Amino acid sequence: MVAEDESSESPVLFSEFDSLPTLVKSEVSNLTDSQLNYTSQRWEWSKWSIRNQLSHMTSLIPRWLVVRWGDDLFPNGEHGIENLDSITNSPSDRRLDDDLYWAATDILSMFEQFVDLACKVLTEKSVEYLRSRAVERNATPQWRSMSRAHPHGVTAKGDPASGTMTLEATFRHIYYEELTHLYNIQRLKMAQNLPITIEIPKVGYWMLDDWDRSEP
Repeated sequence: MVAEDESSESPVLFSEFDSLPTLVKSEVSNLTDSQLNYTSQRWEWSKWSIRNQLSHMTSLIPRWLVVRWGDDLFPNGEHGIENLDSITNSPSDRRLDDDLYWAATDILSMFEQFVDLACKVLTEKSVEYLRSRAVERNATPQWRSMSRAHPHGVTAKGDPASGTMTLEATFRHIYYEELTHLYNIQRLKMAQNLPITIEIPKVGYWMLDDWDRSEP
């Protein structure tokens, strides 16, 4: 996931982003509304439906790149996202606005748009640029554990831990979040006796020793 030449442009940095839309579409295609909306109180990860997981996966990209990093990355507001407030300041918990983005096809379309935006930034910014800028990260109960998945670019201190995150680590964080919620989608399918379609790359948060990998 790291470019060999740190002074080069960075299309090879996080090249895995290109594959995310295909992975996600392959796993959620042809599901019924009932299957997309299934939830359970039995596991923590099953309290959000597949639709909710997908909506969160979509919204987290602009919430990081535009809300947290917008002044650096899009100083003139040239991110191209319409209805930004309904996406980054949604009444739905850490998701797109459910009233506006409910159909899986609409959510997937937005997901592909935001992955394209992430890839555009990665092709335009050098590795040096990505590693030289950092933002403060608010304290969360999970951050100390999650920080262990990063080889560099993050700090974690306190309990619950807060810290800093470079722009490079932000892209890594986004990628790890997408894979982790894709794993949640697979578990929600397992709980409904639905077949799993793809193999998730074995990197990131969901592979941590202390991560909840309970399955039906």
